[in-house]
Formats: sequence, C-alpha cells, structure tokens
Amino acid sequence: MKNIVIAFYLLCSSSLLFGQNKEVLFTIDNHPFYTDEFIRVYNKNLDLVKDDSQKDLDKYLDLFLGYKLKVEKANKVGLQNTDSYKNELGSYRNQLAKNYMNDSNVTNALIQEAYDRTIEEVRASHILILVDENAAPADTLKAYRKISDIRKRILAGENFDAVATKYSEDPSAKENKGDLGYFSAFKMVYPFENAAYTTAVGDVSMPFRTRFGYHILQVTDKRANRGEVEVAHIMILKPTDGNVEKENTAKETINDIYAKINQGESFDGLAEQFSEDKSTAKRGGRLQPFSSGQLTSQEFENVAFGLKENGAISKPFQSKFGWHIVMLINKFPVKTLEELKPEIESKIKRDDRSRLITTSLSNKLRAKYKVTTNAKLMTAIVKSVNNDFYDQKWQVPAADAFASTLTTINNDEKINGTEFLDYLSGQQKRNIATKPVSKLVDELYENWVDDRLIAYYNNNLENEFPEFRYVMEEYRDGLLLFDLMEKEIWEKAKVDSVGLEAFHQKHINDYMWKARYDVDMFSSTDAKIANKAKSYLKKGKSIDYIKEKLNKDGKVNIIVKSGLFEAGDDALPEFNANTVGVTEVIKKGDYNFVGNIKEIKPAGPKEMSECKGKLISDYQQYLESTWVDALKKEFTIHINREVFETVKGQLVH
Repeated sequence: MKNIVIAFYLLCSSSLLFGQNKEVLFTIDNHPFYTDEFIRVYNKNLDLVKDDSQKDLDKYLDLFLGYKLKVEKANKVGLQNTDSYKNELGSYRNQLAKNYMNDSNVTNALIQEAYDRTIEEVRASHILILVDENAAPADTLKAYRKISDIRKRILAGENFDAVATKYSEDPSAKENKGDLGYFSAFKMVYPFENAAYTTAVGDVSMPFRTRFGYHILQVTDKRANRGEVEVAHIMILKPTDGNVEKENTAKETINDIYAKINQGESFDGLAEQFSEDKSTAKRGGRLQPFSSGQLTSQEFENVAFGLKENGAISKPFQSKFGWHIVMLINKFPVKTLEELKPEIESKIKRDDRSRLITTSLSNKLRAKYKVTTNAKLMTAIVKSVNNDFYDQKWQVPAADAFASTLTTINNDEKINGTEFLDYLSGQQKRNIATKPVSKLVDELYENWVDDRLIAYYNNNLENEFPEFRYVMEEYRDGLLLFDLMEKEIWEKAKVDSVGLEAFHQKHINDYMWKARYDVDMFSSTDAKIANKAKSYLKKGKSIDYIKEKLNKDGKVNIIVKSGLFEAGDDALPEFNANTVGVTEVIKKGDYNFVGNIKEIKPAGPKEMSECKGKLISDYQQYLESTWVDALKKEFTIHINREVFETVKGQLVH
C-alpha cells in the first residue's frame, strides 16, 4: 500500500520545465507552492491518464491541492521527526543514489560478460582450503601451499573426487565429492565464477582465493542454458500435520487424477476441479514461465525441463510441498541481452563486480574534484604510526595538532586529521601486510580519499542532478502522506468499532450472503456413471462405498468434492435445487455432476466478523473521501487565480 501512495508522486517526477520563472501558485498557511512543480507533475501525468476528464486543469489543481494539504497536515503533527520516517527516507535515498554511483563503460562491459556467461551453464567440482580474509601472512601462505600441493597430486593422476572427499574443507564435500552441479552467472562469488568460466572442460584451475579461502576447481561439463519453461500442474498439498492417513489419501487422489488423464479427460478441467494450488487452478494449473534455479523445488524443475514435447504430461511425483502432475506448455530460449540488461545490471550492483565500478568511479571523481592535502600534517601522521599497527596494538595519538584540516575536497569540504587517524585505527583488524609502515599509511590514505570523494559526490547528488532532487522531494512528500494516512485513516478504521458498526448497518445491503450449499459433489465424464452415483446416493450410501463400487480395475470413473459453496460458485453447477437431498444429474462441459445437498443456508446479511476485511477497506475509503474537505477547513488556503490562468494558457497551448 505504501508503494501505491508514494507512486502518485514518483510517477509524476519529470524534468520537463517550461523555462519560465517560477511563481507562487497557492499558499497553505502562508507556505508557498510554485508553478514549476505543478507544471512538471501535470505534464508527466498527462502521458499516463487515458480519460480526458482527468486532464482538466481545474480538477487537477484541486487534486494537487488536496495532496499538498495532506502533506502539510503530516508536517503539522510532526511525522517528519519520527525515526521510522527518517530511516525509510534515508534507505530510499541510498537505493536511488546507486543509479548514479557507477561508471557506465565499466558497467556495460560487466553486463556483456555476465550475459555471455548467462547463456552457458558450467558444471564444476572444487576443493577448498579454508583461510580467513584477514589471516596473517604465514597462515595465508600455508593455505596456498596446501592447495598447490593438492593440485599437483591431481595433475599427477590422482582422482579429483577422491582427493576432494579426503582433503576439501568444504563440509559438503564428504557427500557430494566437491560436485557443485550446474551454475551460471551470479550463482557463485565472482572470483569463483571467473575461474569456472575461464577453465576448459576437463582441466583443473590454478589456485584462486575467495573470501572463504583458497580453491581449485575442475570443470566437468559446459552446456547451453536451458532457458525458460512454461508448464501447467495439478497439485495435491502434503498434509502439514504429518498424518499418515491424510498423506495416503492425498497420494491416492493424485493417482486417481493421473488415471483420469490417461483415460482422456481434460488436464485443464481436472486442474480447475482438484488442484490445491488455488493461485493457478482457475486457469488450468498454468504457471508463469521459469528458469533453472528459480523455483524452490529442484524436483519440480527437473521434471518440467525433462518433458520434451508440448502437451507431454509427467507421472505423479512428490516434492516437499506435495504431489504434482506437470504438463509442458512451451519452452523458451534464453532472453536477449537487451531483455536481460536491467536485471543483470541490478545483480552487478549487489555483486563483487561492483568493486570494479567503484574503482573506476573513484578515478573519475579525482579528475572531477580538486583534492588538496596538508603535507605537513600528513608527515606528522605518518610519523605517529609505528610497527604496533601490524600487531593491532597501535593507539591513535591524542595530540590536538592532528585536529586541523588534512584534506580539502572541491575547495568546500574540509576533513581534519583525526578523522583519518580514526580510519587508520579501524584498518588494523584487516591485517594488512604492506611494509614499511610509511608505505602502508600512504596506501590507506589513498583508499580513504577515494571513500571521501565518493561520499562527497553522494551527498551532493541533489546539486549535481536536478532530476534526483525532484524525485527525492516527491518521495519525501509521498512517505509523509503514507504515514499520515496510516495514522488518520487506515488504523482508525481498524480500531473505530463504533464507527465501523454504524457504517456496516448503514450499508448492510452491500454485505450479503447468497444461498450456501453444504454438498458432496460427484463428477464423471460418463453420464451412466453419474446416474449410478445418483442411485447409490438415493439409497444413502457413503462416499467411500460409491467410489469403491464405481472405480474398478484401476480406472477412476468418479471423483467427489465436498464443501460449503455459495450460489454462483464455480465449484457448484446449476442444480436449481431448493431443498436438501440428491440432485438431478447435470451436464456442464465435458462433465456430468450429481450432488448430495446436506444443508442449505439461506441468503442473508453477513455478520461483521464474516466480512471484516472488505468492511474495513470500504470504511477506509469512506473516511478518505471526506478527509480533504475537513483539511480545507483546518488550513488557510489562498490560490493565485491570475497565475493559475497563465499556467493554463501555457499548458493548453
């Protein structure tokens, strides 16, 4: 819901200005709102609306004014000072800023590399020798020599799987012998991915390091990516309580359905009747297309991709969710680079690859912004650091002299020496081995300057990019509005029991039950079978008895579905029954239905507990519809009609 509220402004963001000087369009309690924002918002919305009445400038002004009234109310009650608001706004800014914190040339090269790897899957086995990222040089060397010796043994003829089982420090190696299966881009850490894609099939890589330690890998196969597959499925859920009898019933049901498919019955019809995946049953069990690794069930993926011909149907199989039958609808090749580019770019920003982009950005910022260093103070700082740094025992000196300016960025950002000293102190835990200590300090100073340049650039994005400033201003207003509506409308509607009851009574005709039927519904493609079921029902026979009599020789002729169904429900055919008892046999589509109606609950008003979700939603809409009128009375509003007429003339022409 928050996204919907905030979207009003984010969709309205645009850098389209008319070039005129901005003027005050209206004031709310003497707070001015200007023409440039109104024009920018209106022009963006002009491309989005379909109804010409929504383009009416007078109506749009009223909508815009109503929005600003709500934001003013939010500020008036102090919502802009809450920690939750500040944290969310900061989080959004960080996300938005990521779009500006990269080098497009480096990014595009990484996108191309990732796509080239996406269209190919690699299968590899690996051996890992653990070593911490910040391990001492002696421990790092020891791990490197160990992995190098292991590689030599394999090159000399020892079996990779056997060596992995015996020596790999990856706990899973004892079971999988180091085999990681097939993977493509972004499935492994970047250094591992690089080694896998640059090693030929059958070869063993050189030792390489990741944050886990040193590895070698052997590539056992490479294949084209399987792309995406579209399937339909019928699912019977696995009982969550571990009841064996229920599990057997579920398994029996999926086997009965499979038998009916083999008897020529419609997959779509059976899915609609019996699949317990409610999100897909109505459309014949059809799932959205998916690729390898996208689902949480490997069993389901393997079965789906294993089907060869469109229309092919799997045997029943079990996943951790329940029992399935899958029908192949279509297979799709890997998408083009243009289609995958946004997704790949998003993944790059969350991957180790992003460090390459950051380095490139730092180099550009050094060219963009002037950086000056206080050489005298820098010399003093270098002298203050000694070899205790390597043992993580060095202490920041307390001298006041270090508090003067060490670094200036762009002639306006001044950073004192104590900040760099604190940074140095924190770097001790990295166990950096650079010697002598003067060289180490110089190296860390350059890293620190890069960090400060990026921070300076980030903090000035609003000045660098007007469109960034617009979006942030609009998100700020939208976030305030969401918090206000949650407080004044949504939460109020939930806790205002008196108002909710009054609203329910006033609109009781909007909350009515249709007639409801408690029914056992039998279905069969064979009319004779349905009539036999009717005959048994007339004699008072049980469901189990009828199934036993009519489902013989491994053939499922009848299936039953029981429940309480409202008149008009898709699960309830048009029996036109007004009394309890056994119905006539009704044909609908390919199926013949007969029902045993055990109870009929007449139409009537719903209790509040029976419609509370919709009732609260309707009450919220009612409160919101009267809210703006109340705000117009609370605040003093002045609209500059002369300025508005000028704006109308510009926008119309």
